[in-house]
Amino acid sequence: MSYILFADDDPLMGVLVHHKLKKAGHEIEHVLDGEAALAAIAANQPDLVILDAMMPVLSGPEVLNRLKQDEATRRIPVIMLTARKAEADVMGALQNGADDYITKPFLPDEFTLRISRVLEARAH
Repeated sequence: MSYILFADDDPLMGVLVHHKLKKAGHEIEHVLDGEAALAAIAANQPDLVILDAMMPVLSGPEVLNRLKQDEATRRIPVIMLTARKAEADVMGALQNGADDYITKPFLPDEFTLRISRVLEARAH
């Protein structure tokens, strides 16, 4: 079982992601903004972070940049899960260290498969 932190300001998305990942055997924590994500990561380092791009306080890309610049959190895999589909958004996230980029709306089974692949890659 992996501990996954999910940061998204949409409570309904939190319920959906929590349900899918819990069903797949993961422990999940949902926070509503980027600052809360950084605090949760500092308190209990997750096996994976899933970030929405557009959140209050700190955006997903800002959180990603902070994680990848900090030696203590640099190796935590990050998946962006966002409605932003522009090539610049996708390329920017991947170039800044995101392990995957999934756009909303997404296929739930594809989502859980991508989560599993990132976690398996981290284990090796």
